[in-house]
Amino acid sequence: MHPDYKQNAVAGLDINGARFGGHNAKLPLDGFLDKLEDLAFFHANSNNFTGSVPKDVYKLKFFYELDLSNNKLIGGFPNEVLAATNLTFLDLRFNSFAGSVTPEVFKLDVDVLFLNNNNFNQKIPDNLGSSPAHYFTFANNKFTGRIPRSIGQASKTLFEVLFLGNSLTGCLPYEIGYLNQATVFDVSSNYLTGPIPHSFSCLAKIDYLNLASNSFYGPVPEQVCTLSNLRNLSLANNYFTEVGPECRKLIKKKFLDVRHNCILGEPSQKTKAQCAAFFSKPRKCPNEKEMTYVPCKRNLGSNEKKPEHQKQASAPLSYGSLVPHRL
Repeated sequence: MHPDYKQNAVAGLDINGARFGGHNAKLPLDGFLDKLEDLAFFHANSNNFTGSVPKDVYKLKFFYELDLSNNKLIGGFPNEVLAATNLTFLDLRFNSFAGSVTPEVFKLDVDVLFLNNNNFNQKIPDNLGSSPAHYFTFANNKFTGRIPRSIGQASKTLFEVLFLGNSLTGCLPYEIGYLNQATVFDVSSNYLTGPIPHSFSCLAKIDYLNLASNSFYGPVPEQVCTLSNLRNLSLANNYFTEVGPECRKLIKKKFLDVRHNCILGEPSQKTKAQCAAFFSKPRKCPNEKEMTYVPCKRNLGSNEKKPEHQKQASAPLSYGSLVPHRL
């Protein structure tokens, strides 16, 4: 389906950074966005739009990109966007949306879903892994509960995902190890616990892996430290107890940060009293056997070849979303 090119119409509107205001500090989208019937994209980062997303946005037949980031929008998740079936890019970050995220959003055929820096809470829906999105940002909200096990279903599509800055709990599901296309995985600053699943050694393309500022514990798996593309592994401020020779190589290269843990012989660790207090309480994941399951085949011996010179990767797109202004 295509618009009628014989008629004059607004096909796209980019007002990023315009800082538009409104009468009495009100600048509603309703009655504006939904009236541009041939609109294909609407980029309105860093303005002063207020209220909610128009109910009739689904009538925009050719609509494929919606960027409402860094505005003053409120309410629950804007279910109105779910009817925009051609949408491939949805950016709602840096607003004041609150409440739960509907499972239906993971049925959208989007490439990019940015939800960070709102007030979303409750659990991340169990069908997370059914989304075809390449980039997810759930960062800096108030999500609770566990990371859904279904995340492993996104093994062929998910490139970058940010869970940092929430209130997530529980152990990491071993299914994360199926994400063999992922380059960025960040769960820092949550309330997660347990050992690092050995399945993480299957994250063949991982570049940035951040587990900092949680309550993870136990030895750091040597297999993870042999991942050939890994150049930023942050395990700081946890309760890890041991690193092997391969991990120490990464520490020496400054690729691995293990400060403020419980590792003997490493500088800048927690005090003995802090570590003793933590380990004085029982620690266990629901299924301990899953923590050592490795769903891929790797030669973990000394014959495994690693590239001598890694190409300098570009900055991850997802981390750019943590800045309010347009990416």
